[in-house]
Amino acid sequence: MKTIITFGTYDVFHVGHLNLLQRAAALGDRLFVGVSTDELNFSKKQRYPIYNQNDRMKIINGLRYVNLCFEEESLDLKRHYIDLYKADVLVMGDDWKGKFDEFSDICEVVYLDRTPSVSTTQLIEVISSSDQ
Repeated sequence: MKTIITFGTYDVFHVGHLNLLQRAAALGDRLFVGVSTDELNFSKKQRYPIYNQNDRMKIINGLRYVNLCFEEESLDLKRHYIDLYKADVLVMGDDWKGKFDEFSDICEVVYLDRTPSVSTTQLIEVISSSDQ
């Protein structure tokens, strides 16, 4: 059984997230998804996600091709999560290309193309500007 693992925030869930998760799931038999905690997101971006981690995890858990969803508490724990879940393949969006190659000693690392013209940050900016 081939296990795929990926990580993300999945805030303001959109078709780009859906496309990436569907394509990741197609690479194996099981898809495990690490959802960044609110605290991790704040430490990375100095802002909290629009949706809290429980809501974001509920959305990801609701997808039929996701077998397991777990909290990603630290970027420094990626190797631990890959080992813990015995992942065969780490999948990330191509905006991270090369940044996770260090894990190629324990699993295959695949970078998938992002969906063109879709960005959570851009969506948040559009929504914010329409409120004014």
